Amino acid sequence: MDESGVQSDNRVRIFDTTLRDGEQSPGASLTSAEKIDIARQLARLGVDIIEAGFPAASPDDLEGVRRVAREVGTPDGPIICGLARATQSDIDKAWEAVREAAKPRIHTFLATSDIHMQYKLRMTREQVVQRVREMVAYARSLCPDVEFSPEDACRSDPDFLVEVLSVAVEAGATTLNIPDTVGYIMPGEYFELMQKLIRETAGGDHVIWSVHCHDDLGLATANTLAGLLAGARQAEVTINGIGERAGNTSLEEVVMALHTRRQYYGLTTGIDTTQIARTSRMVSNYTGLPVQPNKAIVGANAFSHEAGIHQDGVLKHQATYEIMTPETVGLSQSNLVLGKHSGRHAFRVRLQELGYDLDEEQLNQAFQRFKELADKKKTVTDADIEALISDEFYGPVELFKLEGIQVACGQPGMPTATIKLRGPDGQVKIAAAIGTGPVDATYQAIDRIVAVPATLVEYRVAAITEGIDAMGEVTVRIRRDANGQRTFGGHGADTDIIVASAKAYLAALNKMLAYTGYGDHAPEGDAATVRVAAQAR
Repeated sequence: MDESGVQSDNRVRIFDTTLRDGEQSPGASLTSAEKIDIARQLARLGVDIIEAGFPAASPDDLEGVRRVAREVGTPDGPIICGLARATQSDIDKAWEAVREAAKPRIHTFLATSDIHMQYKLRMTREQVVQRVREMVAYARSLCPDVEFSPEDACRSDPDFLVEVLSVAVEAGATTLNIPDTVGYIMPGEYFELMQKLIRETAGGDHVIWSVHCHDDLGLATANTLAGLLAGARQAEVTINGIGERAGNTSLEEVVMALHTRRQYYGLTTGIDTTQIARTSRMVSNYTGLPVQPNKAIVGANAFSHEAGIHQDGVLKHQATYEIMTPETVGLSQSNLVLGKHSGRHAFRVRLQELGYDLDEEQLNQAFQRFKELADKKKTVTDADIEALISDEFYGPVELFKLEGIQVACGQPGMPTATIKLRGPDGQVKIAAAIGTGPVDATYQAIDRIVAVPATLVEYRVAAITEGIDAMGEVTVRIRRDANGQRTFGGHGADTDIIVASAKAYLAALNKMLAYTGYGDHAPEGDAATVRVAAQAR
């Protein structure tokens, strides 16, 4: 640490909490298998720490964190972290979940703001200090790497924060995180708070300081960068900025700000920026949370130019209106030089270049899908291949699987869909329905087979690539019942948008059924799903 109190290390550790804080977004629940897929991609992206979940939340969450620790937490991989409230039972579960990782971490927290202590914890300041002392020490007795967070730090008394953090360091904390839990603070205030805490906390020069900001006022990235300027060397972020309420600090925004303005910040990360776009798409697909078109770095319009002046400038020199290239974040438009006459070996090599390592059975399945796609399209792009692989292998466990679909529609006429599904018992069932449009008819036919009430709350369609033969991608979100709060997302990709719509709806239904325990309720014949009609135009 230098004379100003700033940590001299210029390496920023990226702490990704997509699998924990990001999963708390409405509709973003992830299964253990999905967490493993995302964790592997996060490791490929180069994050330093993966907060894999909140093990005390549920047995499935504990198992998900344990699997990430076992399968992704290798000696040359990231630190695997589990979150725990400042209680012995939570810390025990967190340790049980992460202990198999080569580099485990326990992250424990306790609120320090007066409003939280009075109304939520019903504890005095003295009781909070004592709890922090005991629980951080207990966590350290289990794990050599312990992070402590004073929840709602940015609405806490700064002097009390210094007291609490000093106790946490004395008890064995190795990382101190200062969360703006409710997205309240301003960048200048956060800069000053971080400087004070780093300067005045006893033992603060022997720990890593971390920043964790929420986006309630749209300042999460600005606050995070301010905290890093003040001396923090760990940034807690999520892919696409997902998280509860308005979300968390966006990984891609912080990383690319440090990358693009390296001369200003003088800071580096270990992130492979060319993996950003791919990771963004995977998280969006799994959570069912689409990325807004104007989202910085990864939005569909992030590198698009429509205004004539801008187009003219970019054509003359790219740097006139682009401060980074699409290729930097993995948005290369290069075409996959493979076609219907290409062999399996060339296909495998290209998949490996794209970051997919499939076993022999999976390769055969993917190659068959690729051949079918190559017969339909003149040009197959990397984006097409990624959509195909994601759709084929990286969805939820299929209780109901699409076996066939036929749709009749037009003007005038009655849109009609016939669906063939294979159920969890292996039996094939067929149903037909009439709807307001082909998608609505398709979903009603699916409802008649699955026969479990659900509410469709969101339906989105996007083209993955350009051209009339582009792969279409559909994202949906459904709710178990009209009054429920938990939502489930699904996505599907196909050159036929109706097929993609059916795949997305089935993916969401399968996720909902897996969560609620299919079989605990008996199907009720042709009970129609209550939903917002989705009419294909």
